[in-house]
Amino acid sequence: MKNTAHIKPAAGKLGVLIPGLNGAVATTLIAGTLAVRRGLAQPIGSLTQMGTIRLGKRNGNNFPLIKSFVPLAELQDIVFGGWDIHDEDCYASAEYAKVLQEKDLREIAGELKSLRPMKAVFDQRYVKRLTGEWIKTGTSKYDLAMQLRDDIRSFKLQNDLDRIVVLWCGSTETFIPAQAVHRDIKSFEAGLKANDDAISPSMIYAYAAISEHVPYINGAPNLANDVPALAKLAAASGVPIAGKDFKTGQTLLKTVIAPMLKARMLGLNGWFSTNILGNRDGEVLDDPESFKTKEESKLSVLDGILQPELYPALYGNFQHKVRINYYRPRGDNKESWDNIDIVGWLGYQMELKVNFLCRDSILAAPVALDLVLFTDLAQRSGMKGIQEWLSFYFKSPIHTPNRPPEHDLFIQLMKLKNTLRHLMGEEIITHLDDDGETESETIEHMLYS
Repeated sequence: MKNTAHIKPAAGKLGVLIPGLNGAVATTLIAGTLAVRRGLAQPIGSLTQMGTIRLGKRNGNNFPLIKSFVPLAELQDIVFGGWDIHDEDCYASAEYAKVLQEKDLREIAGELKSLRPMKAVFDQRYVKRLTGEWIKTGTSKYDLAMQLRDDIRSFKLQNDLDRIVVLWCGSTETFIPAQAVHRDIKSFEAGLKANDDAISPSMIYAYAAISEHVPYINGAPNLANDVPALAKLAAASGVPIAGKDFKTGQTLLKTVIAPMLKARMLGLNGWFSTNILGNRDGEVLDDPESFKTKEESKLSVLDGILQPELYPALYGNFQHKVRINYYRPRGDNKESWDNIDIVGWLGYQMELKVNFLCRDSILAAPVALDLVLFTDLAQRSGMKGIQEWLSFYFKSPIHTPNRPPEHDLFIQLMKLKNTLRHLMGEEIITHLDDDGETESETIEHMLYS
């Protein structure tokens, strides 16, 4: 029996507090979780609920479910809550989002109607296409942070919770570069009190959560818990943080196709990506300043995977262009097109075209669920600060300054599963073993047989 005494049990109830409670992603996550735990649907897309993990040698045929292997919180123990800029219940919001059909909402309508948001911290300067009426007021951004901390404590007490995770499902904020106010916690807190414009609402939520020793997950591309001040505070406070920008559609495909090109040493001249999207996210991204935040996130993937500095002949001069267009009739059903100009043997040109008709929130909801459960596991395991092993779920993974982020989906998955094996005292998988042989025996067999 392996020694896993350092992992605290998932005892009691787990609170999930969501900024953006009434948005499409949040209501799809909540409705789906309620449906799954009542046996009305399957948690398709969720690694924690449906995925397996290999233990030991390949010929050992030992592939337990991840949720049976590591002590994750049970879906029955999750209690949802959060903040939003509109005072409406989650059933009304889910109906408005039109992600899920009425037949899928009917059986859980009572629970959804019982969920209403707390007033949100919101400033339209950071999300210019949205307006709201259910908004906190305060003497300063520091005062607003203290109000959020009170909300977290009250939610925990009122619902008799053992633990809480905060999951940002709010809209993409305008682009803010890292500045002096983000450098350390002393500067950051002074900025909060001075209402510094470089501190956005999402940063206020992150500060409040971390200050309450609550893990914070950023599902959007804007700067938040990854600023140095908050990353350092999380590490010093023993709080796991993760982000940023859920990897769900077009970028998910890029992190599959780009490793294939690199593995086969196929060159790249250009990659043109465009999308149409009609939900609130699409409307927000129609603003150039919010789009710049998303663009920075989506553009970072290819350079990280292809490493043009190592392969200048193959990837030193490719053009990467990304466009997102708000098209209201499409709703949450996003459609993306990619035109990929690749180069093969002797410089001959080829093209790869991808047309992906997806459902944005349907892809994001299981990602959000997995992140909540894995981040809660991380905290119970004594892990703190940036959780790079969760980069599997993000377009723009936050990372320590001295280590570049990993974007390759398959390397990310290997890192995630090896982290779980390590936590449980199991052998790390290297894929060099074969039929019970040692690694050196495997290599000798391949060389001399």
